[in-house]
Amino acid sequence: MKDRFKGILLTRNDEKKMSVNVTELSLDDLMDGDVVVEVEWTTVNYKDGLAITGKAPVVRRWPMVPGIDCAGTVVSSQNDRFKTGDKVILNGFGVGETHTGAYAEYTRLNADWLVAMPEGLDGRKAMAVGTAGYTAMLSVMALERNGITPESGPVVVTGANGGVGTVAIAILGKLGYEVIASTGRPEEADFLKTLGASEVIHRDELSGPAKPLNKERWAAGIDAVGSHTLANVLSMTRYGGVVTACGLAQGMDLPTSVAPFILRGVTLAGIDSVMAPLGLRQEAWARIAKDLDTEKLEALTTETNFDGIIESAHAIMDGKIRGRVVVKMKQ
Repeated sequence: MKDRFKGILLTRNDEKKMSVNVTELSLDDLMDGDVVVEVEWTTVNYKDGLAITGKAPVVRRWPMVPGIDCAGTVVSSQNDRFKTGDKVILNGFGVGETHTGAYAEYTRLNADWLVAMPEGLDGRKAMAVGTAGYTAMLSVMALERNGITPESGPVVVTGANGGVGTVAIAILGKLGYEVIASTGRPEEADFLKTLGASEVIHRDELSGPAKPLNKERWAAGIDAVGSHTLANVLSMTRYGGVVTACGLAQGMDLPTSVAPFILRGVTLAGIDSVMAPLGLRQEAWARIAKDLDTEKLEALTTETNFDGIIESAHAIMDGKIRGRVVVKMKQ
């Protein structure tokens, strides 16, 4: 393990102006934990874009090494769950927000936050999935727990070209669901259909103010957008349907009424990928290894290196990223 290693550090001055710097770090610059991981692969999520661009107050401790996901190899462990050489995955738990994160050659973490790499995955594939794809799987599992099957009817996926959306479509398609993809980039319709969408609609159909109830169009939904979009999805969900809420790209508000819930028995299921308990995380990653087509995963993935992280963070905020970005940390 190197004494000094490369990383990205976010700092803030007395006027609360943020700076993004590529610098040298040591383990003394990292926060406490019982496992040190050599970061081999990471990714750029929407939340990482918010942190690096400063467009939302994602970072709550300064200075901060950003990066909410990583896959790598344990280089030292003081916890019986892991030993040197183990391959592990990290998602959430405030890493990159309140605990120094993944955009460095090494990161120090709590063992309770880590999941052993499941059979069938490697670091690159795991980070092609990342928090976005892991959230998509948690959403699919929530639909299943609430009784939604392919026979129930179509599932609408909003933000379809984003990280959550693309992976959700690929998983649902492999499982045999009819998928309606909502996107603001209609030129990507053919790509979304190769992932598993059977129909593509423009996001404008869902982005305006919603009626309390509208014509029933789908049995379920996975929404990463929030605000008016989620309100419209709910208003168009069939009797007894289920919608998962896992994002806020349009906004944190939910301008709707109780009508879908008390007149159609619709269930709104919240999805939290940050603090999910270990058993649920292990189940989700095992399901990802089994139920996500790796060829489709590759089709929605682009690769960069450490030097491309900051540029990718800006691109994801500008809506220029399709699918997932993986970062190869070891050169």
